[in-house]
Amino acid sequence: MTDRSSGTAAVPGSASNPSFSRRRGLVIAGGVLVLLLACYGLLIVLTGSGVQQGVSVAGVDIGGLSRAEAIAKLSSATGPASKVLLVKTNGHSYAVAPSAAGLSINATATVDSVSGRSWNPVTMVGRLFGGGPVAAVVTVNQGVLSARVTTIAGETDRLEQEPFIDFVAGQPKLTAGSSGRVLDKAAAAQELVAAFPATGTAVTLTVVTKTPAVSAAAAADTLAAARIAVSAPVTVKVDSVQAAIPTAVLAKALTYTVKGNAMLPTLDGTLLRAAIAPTLAPVEKPGKDATWKIVNNKPVVVASQVGSGVNPQTLATDVAGVLSQATAAGRTVTATIGIISPALTTQQAQALGVKQQISSFTQHFPYAAYREQNIGQAAKYVSNTLLLPGQIYSMNGTIKERTVANGYTVGFVIGPGGIFKQDLGGGVSTATTTVWTAAFYAGMQRVHVQAHSIWISRYQAGLEATVAWGQFDMKFKNTNPTGVFITTIMRPTSLTVTMWGTKVYTKITAVSDPRTNVVAYPTDYDPTATCHAQSGEPGFGIVVNRLFWRGNTVVKREPIKTVYQPSPV
Repeated sequence: MTDRSSGTAAVPGSASNPSFSRRRGLVIAGGVLVLLLACYGLLIVLTGSGVQQGVSVAGVDIGGLSRAEAIAKLSSATGPASKVLLVKTNGHSYAVAPSAAGLSINATATVDSVSGRSWNPVTMVGRLFGGGPVAAVVTVNQGVLSARVTTIAGETDRLEQEPFIDFVAGQPKLTAGSSGRVLDKAAAAQELVAAFPATGTAVTLTVVTKTPAVSAAAAADTLAAARIAVSAPVTVKVDSVQAAIPTAVLAKALTYTVKGNAMLPTLDGTLLRAAIAPTLAPVEKPGKDATWKIVNNKPVVVASQVGSGVNPQTLATDVAGVLSQATAAGRTVTATIGIISPALTTQQAQALGVKQQISSFTQHFPYAAYREQNIGQAAKYVSNTLLLPGQIYSMNGTIKERTVANGYTVGFVIGPGGIFKQDLGGGVSTATTTVWTAAFYAGMQRVHVQAHSIWISRYQAGLEATVAWGQFDMKFKNTNPTGVFITTIMRPTSLTVTMWGTKVYTKITAVSDPRTNVVAYPTDYDPTATCHAQSGEPGFGIVVNRLFWRGNTVVKREPIKTVYQPSPV
């Protein structure tokens, strides 16, 4: 063919030949493709399916290991992942064992996030140059975490204080309310999760401010009403007698309780009636409730007695109606004599089925004067308590607030972080433990039973209990169809609590599983004058199984799990 424009002919195979150019382009493209495929194959070989080089999780090096090797190494590692979390809240420092907060590393999910075959060339190139620290995949037991946060809150919260009116020398005195600072439980739970695994840096948990419900103006109005209430005696007329309730007794019987955003008055009718009882004696006949006494290790009913006189509750209502009157003429009430039936009659007591010992437990303790007083005082309140079928027992409600007026003195209690401190009522947890253990073996149903935050070696691990006034209680329910009558025997170094009723089970026993998740105790140096030296105890978890027997057969098993924090030296 002749190129008509130039007059020259195209040479086959030359660069100016279009078909030649196309063939050369195809050859080059094919070569590049082969080279890319070879490089891709080499990347596949070099990166493999294991963990890339240089990868570490919580300080544990798993780089270059196969998936199985990395999972095994991370699962058994005792590095930072097992160290306690250091947290601070409301001025207190804590060492929180991850297991006690429901936190653990999911080794399988963590390794899977940084291993396995990848077909993405960009990812494979990245793997050639190695990895670095990788965040662990954390498993959270929300129930355990919530319980641990609640415990921390109970030990560190500075609750808001509502206005309070008490009487000094018969006159009302107002203590103003104050704001408190309490743990934000939801935020604290998230902060504990975010802090795990431990980095060695203390984490400050979030606290929020809580203000009193009763305003300063409402409290001032209540104070003015209280001054009028005790400004003069109240005269009580009953048949042919007349008696005056002194202002000092009115002040002692009158209390103000916060309900919603108001302070409401309550009168103790028993105190009012006792003040005028001598004057009322000619027109009254005292009665008695039925009870039991123990004779030859068997409970025997002591008969009730019907009485007649002024009903304390009715008297309190009548007197309350005139306390707003400022004049003597307006402060007179007329009461009537009526039958005062016993709260528990002989027939009712006999029908309750209190006829045999169903459990008894003795807790021993080292002698200390404060223990003898505080445990003994609690034992007096507990003794002769009757628990009706379906009734819930409250330890705080039974032994009352730990105050000097209620018979308590200063002793040692467990403070924040497992460090002992002195406070009123130290030692009452021994009484609480004794009552709960007797209830455990009597088959009572747990309603709320909280163990100590740390293990105290004289108690059986997982089978003990404590209380804190205004924070948490020890409660159990009598699910038996019969009543339960509780007695106590107090000695200088032991307390025995016995429960009487009718046995539902042949016996109830306790079997403890081995301890788990043992955490070594730390050392805490306190240079202050209030420091009291103490030995350390490790933290651990334990399950106590309550076995209910009928004859030689276990008919029910109840596992009770307890987690103890380490107690520092």
